[in-house]
Amino acid sequence: MSLVDTLKGLIGKGKDAAAQNADKIGDAVDKAGAFVDDKTGGKYSDKIEKGKDAAKKVIPPSDKA
Repeated sequence: MSLVDTLKGLIGKGKDAAAQNADKIGDAVDKAGAFVDDKTGGKYSDKIEKGKDAAKKVIPPSDKA
């Protein structure tokens, strides 16, 4: 097995794990955003919201249906 094949396998496993835990990852993104918003006194709330939205867009959809 080549290095590229190994890396593709690891990426696939990572996507699968992220999809299985999409809800938890989304919650963590929300908590991190709230933490940063609190520490900056709400000064960058609009930018933090945009960052949270962008982060959530790259989370693979949940396998739960």
